[in-house]
Amino acid sequence: MDGRETTRRSMNPAAKLAVYGAGLVIAFGGAYGIAGAVVPDGTVAQWNAQADQGHGGHAAPAAAAPAAPTALKGVSLSAEGLTFAPVAAPRAVGEAGALSFRIEDAAGAPVTAYTTTHEKDLHLIVVRADGSLFRHVHPTLDRATGVWSLPWSWAEAGTYRLYADLAPATGSAVTLTRTVEVAGGYAPADPARSRTAQVDGFTVQLDGDLVAGASSPVTLRVSRDGAPVTALQPYLGAFGHLVALRQGDLAFLHVHPEGAEPKPGDTGGPAIAFQTQAPTAGRYLLYLDFQVDGVVRTASFVVDAAASAAPPNLTTPSAPAPADGHGGH
Repeated sequence: MDGRETTRRSMNPAAKLAVYGAGLVIAFGGAYGIAGAVVPDGTVAQWNAQADQGHGGHAAPAAAAPAAPTALKGVSLSAEGLTFAPVAAPRAVGEAGALSFRIEDAAGAPVTAYTTTHEKDLHLIVVRADGSLFRHVHPTLDRATGVWSLPWSWAEAGTYRLYADLAPATGSAVTLTRTVEVAGGYAPADPARSRTAQVDGFTVQLDGDLVAGASSPVTLRVSRDGAPVTALQPYLGAFGHLVALRQGDLAFLHVHPEGAEPKPGDTGGPAIAFQTQAPTAGRYLLYLDFQVDGVVRTASFVVDAAASAAPPNLTTPSAPAPADGHGGH
């Protein structure tokens, strides 16, 4: 998406969301892979507990303490021995400059060797705290200094969350986050539920429901002027890249794309399918990136995940989702 980053807004009926969103983590933790909705690189938080039992005159064994819930991605600036170092960026709206940062190891040294994931060594996602003004970009690494950077300016004021989604050459894939404050007048958006997005003459429809703690199939269908689009081009290793964030804490969720990875020159559409898993009931912000005629566009959605009808498993935690980098495909 280098050179073709887009900014869209569509969550607020009165204001369009800026958009990346993915080839697919809907992180619905990882596709980017509008990562499928969502399994974080861990899994839905579950508790291990042992029920008290009494047999005859024997004392019931003490209940086991609940295990800590599996952490979601993108809610901490440090994880897996890595730290998202402070960000240098313009501080006011309209100010031209550069956005730059380092990823540091436990000793404070810059990380300069990465494993390519979804065709990039690092995916940077930037979104305002209200869920609008979403961008998915790919900065350039200076391997001599370990500094990632790209030209940057802010279109609107507010508090922004930055997600660095990466896999070091040695170690586990991780999503780290930091905030940046941008000075200026700020009118936060109030995202309303939306399953249809309009972007540059394309209509994208989201089909499927999210259920907390359950694997949920989600399909995005792309059309233009009422006709299905079958000329989707591969982007970051898939025909679409989906990112999902949980409203409230903006946890970065895992999304898994369906189907085989397309080859260069392949085309697809109109449907792009993902498997998603929301960790909790509540509202989620989804961003789909798709490419047609060499241009990447982002469609954004706001959906609610229903509470699961099944009781939680209190004895056996789910197996961790396979790491796939930024979990957005």
